[in-house]
Amino acid sequence: MTDDSPHGSPDLPVDLDALAGRASGIRLIAVDMDGTLLDGQGAVPPALWPMLDRLRDAGIAFAPASGRQHATLRREFGAHGDDLVFIAENGTFVTRGDEELSSDTMDRAFVDSLIAEIRGFRHDVGVVLCGKASAYIERTDAAFRDQAEKYYARLADVADLTAVDDDILKIAVFDVEDGEKNTAPALERHRLTHQVVASGHHWVDVMNQGVSKGKALRAIQNLLDVTPEQTAVFGDYLNDLDMMDAADFSFAMANAHPDVAAAARYRAPSNVDHGVIQVLERLLG
Repeated sequence: MTDDSPHGSPDLPVDLDALAGRASGIRLIAVDMDGTLLDGQGAVPPALWPMLDRLRDAGIAFAPASGRQHATLRREFGAHGDDLVFIAENGTFVTRGDEELSSDTMDRAFVDSLIAEIRGFRHDVGVVLCGKASAYIERTDAAFRDQAEKYYARLADVADLTAVDDDILKIAVFDVEDGEKNTAPALERHRLTHQVVASGHHWVDVMNQGVSKGKALRAIQNLLDVTPEQTAVFGDYLNDLDMMDAADFSFAMANAHPDVAAAARYRAPSNVDHGVIQVLERLLG
């Protein structure tokens, strides 16, 4: 998952007027949530709802792409979600409406061994075990729970994460201080067999190799017979990087991580300025 922490301002925002009407060939739009679509209060901009109607009428598919849980995304979009493709849990769970298109679950022996390892960390962390049916936590103090509840609409307290009976998609680690500085290096050795991805200033996700938002987006392109030239993506953090390679219209938010800014072809105003909405309005003309 991601947070709204600023990461500097990469160059100047794109000339929005130069984009007017260029959506004539776009058929698919994939949008990260936190730090990208959501505003500074973590809310969906009200202007998105009529925009989704316009996109649907124009035959353009809209795909929220997030480290967030599928249930959380469905909650955010309500009835509008029936028409959307969801890339949830950083690409490990992809749906159209409530229909599962793909999933990539983790080996349970590895999951249990990793949980035991993380329990031994000396720095302050909390673990969210991300399953298809729900997310699970065994640390239940208010500070950690508040962080987990931002991203997981279905969240269950359990006494022991290794006793959970569910198909596990991802292990999300919340680092109270700095995920890139502390937790990602501590999990470095697992990069040989799994992905270890900093998905926000405080969050580090562990998933199967090969799973990503970009891979999920390419699968959706194949399903919908859409090309990169017909695709636009918006993102701000490291787990959005490979989506940039899947679209000719790749936008880094003004608040994006420098690596994302370097990978994107275009800039968008920041999430607090409703940059996604501004760009879509110009693209639609």
